[in-house]
Amino acid sequence: MHIDHSQPLEYSTQQNQLNILGFWIFLGAEIMLFATLFTAYFTLEGRTGSGPTPAEIFEITPVLIETFVLLTSSFTIGLGIHAMRLGRKNAMMTFFGITLLLGLCFLGVEVFEFMHYYHVGATYQTSAFTAALLTTLGTHGGHVTLGLFWGTFILLQVKKRGLTPETANKSFIFSLYWHFLDVVWIFIFSFIYLKGMM
Repeated sequence: MHIDHSQPLEYSTQQNQLNILGFWIFLGAEIMLFATLFTAYFTLEGRTGSGPTPAEIFEITPVLIETFVLLTSSFTIGLGIHAMRLGRKNAMMTFFGITLLLGLCFLGVEVFEFMHYYHVGATYQTSAFTAALLTTLGTHGGHVTLGLFWGTFILLQVKKRGLTPETANKSFIFSLYWHFLDVVWIFIFSFIYLKGMM
């Protein structure tokens, strides 16, 4: 295996470069998934039937907490990748750990939010609007949950094997995934929550 020392560690082998390219292609498929969910939501958001409207169920405080926590986690994972490129394993693991804790915090607020929706009568069966809303939020939340497990396994590998071309590549690809979830959340925040509260 030829290691190109002129490249960052995560790009230092041809296999690593192919892995990153492959993951960008995968993210293209993920963009199509969320684009489909957003299209369904925008088509169905006015179909509330006898159920509540967006303005009646959305609460700004939990949404702002979720947004702040997730955007902060995007910053901390960026710091983790920076530390990784400097060869500072402990700093990298610390920033990744903080990122995962913030992700867990996000999920905790989202569970609270889903319980609120349930108590005000906004379930999958209530209306087309609530079904589209809960599907979109649930799909994003499911991706965050997967990310927490994935990030934990990467931390364990880095702890055991150190910063190698393989562990750096996996860590970098995970950071791309995490940033993608943050971008999706910005769309959810802007076009579902803010639009729905107006």
